[in-house]
Amino acid sequence: MTIDTPADVLLIGGGIMGASVARLLRESDPHLSITMLDAGEPIGDVAGVHLHDIADPAVWSLYNTRVSSGIQGMYTGAEVAEETPATLADAAPGMFHTATFGEEASAMPATAIAWNAGGMGVHWTAATPWPAGDEVFGGEDEQWRDDLATAQRLLHATQPAIGPTEIGARVLETLAEIYGDRGPADRGPQAMPMAVSPDGDLLTRTSPATIFPPIAHGGDPAFAMRTGALVTALIVDEGRVTGARVRWSSGEESVFAGRHVIVAADALRTPQLLFASGIRPDALGRYLNEHAFVTARALLDLDRFGITTAELPLAPRGEWCTDSLWLPQNGPAQPFHGQIMDTTYLDESGHPLAHSVGVSLYTPVESRPENRVRFSDDEVDLAGMPRMTIDFAYSAADRALIDRAWEESARIVQLFGDFDPATERALLPPGSSLHITGTVRCGSDDDGTSVCDPSGRVWGIDNLFLAGTGVVPTPVVANATLTGVVTAVRAARAVVEAHVAA
Repeated sequence: MTIDTPADVLLIGGGIMGASVARLLRESDPHLSITMLDAGEPIGDVAGVHLHDIADPAVWSLYNTRVSSGIQGMYTGAEVAEETPATLADAAPGMFHTATFGEEASAMPATAIAWNAGGMGVHWTAATPWPAGDEVFGGEDEQWRDDLATAQRLLHATQPAIGPTEIGARVLETLAEIYGDRGPADRGPQAMPMAVSPDGDLLTRTSPATIFPPIAHGGDPAFAMRTGALVTALIVDEGRVTGARVRWSSGEESVFAGRHVIVAADALRTPQLLFASGIRPDALGRYLNEHAFVTARALLDLDRFGITTAELPLAPRGEWCTDSLWLPQNGPAQPFHGQIMDTTYLDESGHPLAHSVGVSLYTPVESRPENRVRFSDDEVDLAGMPRMTIDFAYSAADRALIDRAWEESARIVQLFGDFDPATERALLPPGSSLHITGTVRCGSDDDGTSVCDPSGRVWGIDNLFLAGTGVVPTPVVANATLTGVVTAVRAARAVVEAHVAA
């Protein structure tokens, strides 16, 4: 077993959270040595590039076809395996439903694991609505606002991004008549903020490789990226992590060390690694949360809006929708996060035929300790890690809100056209959004209801920090990535402070 030279910082996870930490560490100190370990291999030739922008035409086409569903659980860079591969070596880089990966996930059947370099950061939609109200943790004070602004900078959150077209503006005006007075001025119906950057007439997606370019292109002598490096356990001695055991895709093993260790492996595999390492606080895996997901769609009534088919907008090049719009949640008065995706259907000659308005209402779910992911001491998954069992159910209060969202979705789409409630509306199965939070949640006190402090430092372990959506302790209704990056901002700051003090 080889033992690697210790780095100043050992980063476990090469997705958006890990990339954000690396970027902030590098901004603080150009000489800080950073080693990043990612269990997956790249999809394509370069690590960390978003599949929306990947050079491989086959992968690009597959991703962009699936993304048009508007359902995050179908955003895959490779075909979803129908059966569990015989070995991990048989698993091509991509996304796998947790059950396909060998976990017991019948209570949350649509959730998935990104088994590829860059994690979910090469698959995500890039929607970056900002949290407010009950989604905020640690107080909506100046520090929160600064950290949120840093997260938005890292993701290159842009508003507007796709649209609004003239029809999109009409949709927003219609929604504003109902929802415009239910919250602050900046929380009315508006264009969806997205993590994108203009590249000619294309919009490239923010990815691990754009947040921290050395992930893909090198050029930073103090940074090392290792893919195919599955961390199987952290070695803990007298309240400090002294090393990380790594199993390579070849089967060989190594130990890596870092003066400070940050785990950003996602909301399922971060607690899995802690469990495998014997780090098992009472809250580990508990308070698993994911908003419910109601979706509906209607064809725009062109006569009602005085629009001809010739006037229908076309989607920008490289996009499937004409408008990406946002109906923010505003507490009890408007508890749902609405994501509105409009698209124009074309005939074989590329001429407009019709226009649809698609509405997804994300519905808050209570954070309860009985919703959790458990880990086995005896059984392992495809990666040889402790097998997960997901326990998840909606409370009576959750069900009441879901019923309300069910009716509200019909009300909204009928503002724009007729629809068939039997075929054009659905409550998607748990896990469909992939917006999982809470499994290694932070808290102000080590009272058994949290795994780490507000900076992400694991209780009782001086040099171990966590980052990602699993750290978020609140029921997030919106897309969770931006909120998760706030935890990466805080973990990076804490590591910089600890390194300076050492």
